Amino acid sequence: MTEPSPDTPQPHLVIEPMRRADLPDVLAIEVASFSLPWTEEMFATELTPGSVGGTLVARMPAAGGSPAVVGYVCTWVVGDELHINNLAVHPRWRQRGIGRDLLCASLRQGRGRGARSAFLEVRTSNAAAQALYRQFGFEPVAVRRRYYTHPLEDAIVMRRTGL
Repeated sequence: MTEPSPDTPQPHLVIEPMRRADLPDVLAIEVASFSLPWTEEMFATELTPGSVGGTLVARMPAAGGSPAVVGYVCTWVVGDELHINNLAVHPRWRQRGIGRDLLCASLRQGRGRGARSAFLEVRTSNAAAQALYRQFGFEPVAVRRRYYTHPLEDAIVMRRTGL
C-alpha cells in the first residue's frame, strides 16, 4: 500500500533521528499529550545504540533560533514486525499533517529495517488517531481490555500488512 500524501504538506518540516539533546522538547510534548507520559529514562533507552527502537522527531524552523521539535514517533522492529509505540505532535501544531508525515516516515524506516507489517495500540476514545491510522491501511484486529490507565480505557490493536 502506498502512503497517502499530506493534504497540506509542511514545506519546511524536517524529520530526522531523535537525539539526546531533543529529550527536553520531546518530554514537554509527551506530558502535554498523554495522561501517563513516558519518562526521560524511557526515551533515553530508545536512543541506545543497537536497540530495536527507531526514534524520529519532526522539526519546524523557529524565528531567530534553532528548529523546534514539534512531534516525534518511537517504534520497535522485532523480527518482521514494526510496533509503533508512541506518536505525538505538540498541541499547537496538530491538524497540520505532521502526525501523518511522522507516521509515513516511521513506516518507511520500518520497511528499511525489514518490517513487513505494523502494529499499534490506540485508545478507543481517540477517533482522530484511529482515522489517521485507517488512512494508512491499518485495520482493527483486537481489543486489549483495560489497557490504558488514567483514565482506565480499552485499546484497539490495529495492524497493517504489506509495508
